[in-house]
Amino acid sequence: MTLLKDGSPMLSMDAKPYAFAFPLKHTALLVIDMQRDFLLSKGFGEIQGGNLKDVQASIAPTKKLLEACRSVGMTVFHTREGHVPDLSDCPSSKLVRQAAAPNNTQHKLTIGERGELGRLLVRGEYGHDIVDELKPLPGEVVIDKPGKGSFWNTTILHKLKARAITHLIVSGVTTECCFATSIREANDRGFECCGIEEATSGYNDANFKCASLDMIHWSQGLFGFIASLQPLLDILTPLGNSRCLIQSTPPQTPPDFDGDLSITNLQKAYKNGLSPVTLVESLYNRIEAYQKVDPAVWIHLESRENILEAAKALTTKYSDRTALPPLFGVPFSVKDSIDVAGLPTTTACPPMAHIPSVSAVVYDKVLAEGALFIGKTNLDQLATGLTGCRSPYGTPHSVFHKDYISGGSSSGNAVSVGANLVSFSLATDTAGSGRVPAGFNGVVGYKPTRGLISFRGVTPACLSLDCIAITAKNVSDARTVWQLTEGYDEEDSYAKSQIAFERHVNSIGPQATSFKFSIPPSEALDICSHVHRRLFNEAVKRLQSIGGKLTPVDWSPFKKGGELLYDGTFVSERLASLPDNWLEKNRRVLHPVIVELMDKVVARQSTAVQAYRDLQAKALYTRQAEKVFAPVDAGTDIILVPTAPTHWTIEEVLADPIRKNSILGEFTHCGNVLDLCGVAVPAGSYSCAELSGNKKDEGTLPFSVTFLGGSRMDSTTLEIARRFEDSITSRT
Repeated sequence: MTLLKDGSPMLSMDAKPYAFAFPLKHTALLVIDMQRDFLLSKGFGEIQGGNLKDVQASIAPTKKLLEACRSVGMTVFHTREGHVPDLSDCPSSKLVRQAAAPNNTQHKLTIGERGELGRLLVRGEYGHDIVDELKPLPGEVVIDKPGKGSFWNTTILHKLKARAITHLIVSGVTTECCFATSIREANDRGFECCGIEEATSGYNDANFKCASLDMIHWSQGLFGFIASLQPLLDILTPLGNSRCLIQSTPPQTPPDFDGDLSITNLQKAYKNGLSPVTLVESLYNRIEAYQKVDPAVWIHLESRENILEAAKALTTKYSDRTALPPLFGVPFSVKDSIDVAGLPTTTACPPMAHIPSVSAVVYDKVLAEGALFIGKTNLDQLATGLTGCRSPYGTPHSVFHKDYISGGSSSGNAVSVGANLVSFSLATDTAGSGRVPAGFNGVVGYKPTRGLISFRGVTPACLSLDCIAITAKNVSDARTVWQLTEGYDEEDSYAKSQIAFERHVNSIGPQATSFKFSIPPSEALDICSHVHRRLFNEAVKRLQSIGGKLTPVDWSPFKKGGELLYDGTFVSERLASLPDNWLEKNRRVLHPVIVELMDKVVARQSTAVQAYRDLQAKALYTRQAEKVFAPVDAGTDIILVPTAPTHWTIEEVLADPIRKNSILGEFTHCGNVLDLCGVAVPAGSYSCAELSGNKKDEGTLPFSVTFLGGSRMDSTTLEIARRFEDSITSRT
């Protein structure tokens, strides 16, 4: 075993045609089709005439393999072959080919017909599910596939890339069919694959197993590797044992909460016996203390009693510490434009307050994964602004300095994470609202490609551009929340299809660690304060040091696209989300800056002709941006920008609220207009004195850079951002 630069293990085991080396952090176990229909009596496999003795022999070795991989925290994927109940995803050739064979005497039932385990190979039936011995644990991914391979018409490539997986250890049935097909499909997409001989079998092993495995590793590993189970167990077991020393049966006296709210740390702590009740007691002491520091973070805060009851309920529901959902006991907040059933949604605008009977889809998803809801956070009124200074519920400040703005509109979200009051927060982003406040509070702000997370149940700001954003402690935590909340919502009119073209992965060789990145031209960066410019230059050098190649690109579509947001007619959509005459009826109770902004929108008297011209310009700039991120020599993987050009004091913003706000969005406005993804990452700190030029100014402020990626290039963008983040933390 060797250690990679990030401290994670690089493992190697004997295999054919030569040793298989794999980075544990980027390796997943893929268990193929260990279903009742294929493994149990009266299932589809036996009806076809399959030898159950052969396939059942793979269950016990696969269980050993699964337990070993789980013990070291390896990502686990399971697949199930089957079809939707109306068989609309089943080709006629698959449905009838074998049954139509001349002189057929064994294949008496076809897919969809009813057998003793239910309708054969139909999703939701008893026979379609995985055998009890290999039942997936919470957090493990189950892929339902309509074909023999795992990659056709499924989301598995996207989900593997989203978790930064480059290597696969493969097991399951049947060797000659779904197992071998999946390895070949994965190989075509760039994954390094190793099949485990004892953990796979077929219905005619005597004739086909050896040949099927040999075809995978022949010609110097043309399709992959084949290894025996024991060498893999020999290298995983010691690693698993070392973890078991920590994660064994919880002690009689549960451990204290160590204060680290990162999701990965809490997952380990809960497996070690930490009680969610202990965490809540400690956390609420911290929350109450911070309210004295900054009383403007929360619009609604759940009572200590309510959260303690929720923590106790979680403990009762999930008594098995080896099978906890991924967000078990993880505290989170939501922006108060996101619906929580039974609580007012104010959007920091009391005239718009309403009490929903149904929660937002994204909220329900994290709650279903075991997360603990702490409260609803403050925001710029109507989710309009990047400063955090436009709320009737007070003005939050940066966790780094009481005189400096928190950023907006997701102000309270970023402060609640930055002040270590919650692990993550569900925010929104229309013009940079999920990125700028994260940058000003030293945390990660991730804006996914619009439409990947359902926006249903959220008060819109500019509906065609809005998206959910995630504020988190680090990039890995943001990626975890994204994967648990992502999913196609057919009721969301702006949702994107689950399945889209995905680029291949680069798993080995120089390409595995190299990437191309670009930056705005010097004239675009001139808007930055001198200290932000200095730190941005350092970030560029850091990216180059971890394998980035600086590549020139055309910045004009990003600049022009960003200008469309407020200089064009798109700002009128903010009024389109409100009822007719709403502004006139409520102007007296609105924040004065919001009234001024809305009046300017009305005064423009934009026409339909102007709106259509802006839509055409948006389409043009979006297409030009797609070319920038195209996988060609002239393309780039990501564009690095400062998250914000500078960091204003609250006093400076109040003196010039609209112009100062506009400057903050210089590098964020293009993100939603051009349908990009983006992740803001801490990139150092600096003294207040350096920013102001006044040697008497005390304190420090955080600096942040944002990684912008093309539409649906979230996986690549997040992984480059994570590597950058690791390079920062390893230095400290």
